[in-house]
Amino acid sequence: MSLKEKISDDMKSAMRAKESARLGTIRLLLAAMKQKEVDERVELDDVAVVAIVDKLIKQRKDSVAAYEKAERNDLADVEKAEILVLQAYLPERMSAEEVTAAVNAIVAELGASGPGDMGKVMGAVKSKLAGKADMGQVSAAVKAALAG
Repeated sequence: MSLKEKISDDMKSAMRAKESARLGTIRLLLAAMKQKEVDERVELDDVAVVAIVDKLIKQRKDSVAAYEKAERNDLADVEKAEILVLQAYLPERMSAEEVTAAVNAIVAELGASGPGDMGKVMGAVKSKLAGKADMGQVSAAVKAALAG
């Protein structure tokens, strides 16, 4: 079963269970997926769906930070609940050590030597680690590998 089908099935089960908060989050995800399909006239695969989920989680984290800064904990709690629902659709994430090892292997493979090669390395890393690792963590590992 593809990730897209799993999300649709989860929406139906949330409807049956009358879980309104979870249902709303899943509907937001399905709307974002449908928007991408319509805009680009493509059928989304699992990698594209994971990218959309990542983007939505990043938006929610930014909102949580803004709400907490404004002392609106009620709204921050709603965003945190949405993050938990969305994280269920992400694959198992790599640990920091695994990310560092993968980045070091790619840097060695490309023969990158300094900060000027950051773009080339990030391009290769994104294609290999997309959906498997947090890209903020990956970027920090690439900077550390190229600086040292």
